[in-house]
Amino acid sequence: MIYAAGHGVHADMQQKFPGIAAIPWDQPATMIDLDGKPPLIGTIRDCAVHFGLYKPHAKAQARIVLTQPVHREGRKTRTWLLDPEEIEALAERLKLETH
Repeated sequence: MIYAAGHGVHADMQQKFPGIAAIPWDQPATMIDLDGKPPLIGTIRDCAVHFGLYKPHAKAQARIVLTQPVHREGRKTRTWLLDPEEIEALAERLKLETH
């Protein structure tokens, strides 16, 4: 999917993942791997950068643990954990914002 400089990506992400689009890049976060590899402790930006470098199998096993929960569509409570498709959306947003 191609977006016009900066507007489309945020609007599309806001529609698909409303709470996630608002996470600031400098928010502390930890990326974990369900295979048991060492976690990456850094920021949301660090996690998105590293996720973009992962191979498909590693992407499927990745999760981000947040320091502040976000709203997830269809749930009454907020979540502390981001799934691979949500991390992929963050990685795509970062790529588009930095190029």
